[in-house]
Amino acid sequence: VKTRNMIPHIRYATSGVVSLENVHPFTRKMWGIQWCFAHNGDIPKFKTNSCHEMFTKGKTIYNPIGETDSEAVFCAILNYLHEEFSVLPSIPILYATLYQLCMEIVRDDPGTIFNFLLGCDQYTLFAFSWPGSRPGSDVWNGLFYTLRNECLDFKDKSSIVDNDVKRVAIITTKPLTINEPWIEMKKGELILFDRGLPYSLSSTCGVLERPMCSLENRVKLMMTKDHDKYVPLHISKLMQ
Repeated sequence: VKTRNMIPHIRYATSGVVSLENVHPFTRKMWGIQWCFAHNGDIPKFKTNSCHEMFTKGKTIYNPIGETDSEAVFCAILNYLHEEFSVLPSIPILYATLYQLCMEIVRDDPGTIFNFLLGCDQYTLFAFSWPGSRPGSDVWNGLFYTLRNECLDFKDKSSIVDNDVKRVAIITTKPLTINEPWIEMKKGELILFDRGLPYSLSSTCGVLERPMCSLENRVKLMMTKDHDKYVPLHISKLMQ
């Protein structure tokens, strides 16, 4: 599979039946971008029928098809962004808005485990971690990441990044290897991965607003130009 932004997901059904409509990742189109979402955890407040309307005042545009809290929170995020912005915002503003919304989602709910990957366009992926263990389980649900060059052979440890030319960000729920550095995301941390590099503050995302680097310009370019060059960037794996 050739792609610049890939999100595989292995689902252990804790909310909703085992069915095609409940399979991650979920996708929707907004502002000319294909948004892709996968989640690991439990969000109790998003298990009611109208929970996807929680952060909107007007008519909801995006509605869940299946029964999962994961798809419901994805639709809630998109509905909020669609209501908040009439056009695609800059990357720093999008980052700051997503962070505030994530903190609102996890607020006042000790049973929430909220780890997600949100892909938007072919280069950009947001990862948020609110880790924890389910009641009666000692399995820790969090997110880890490492950076590599374009070689994705997990057995080849010589593939660890030694330059910044062609990086790959690999985000998983547990480290996949033992002799390369894996960084565990902090509780409440939102990281934007762009072209294989991590950005963890809205202020540092400003560098991505350079001419031809901004999300808006990339979307315009995708619509007008055929991209044949393969530059792998994200391999993100969630196990729920």
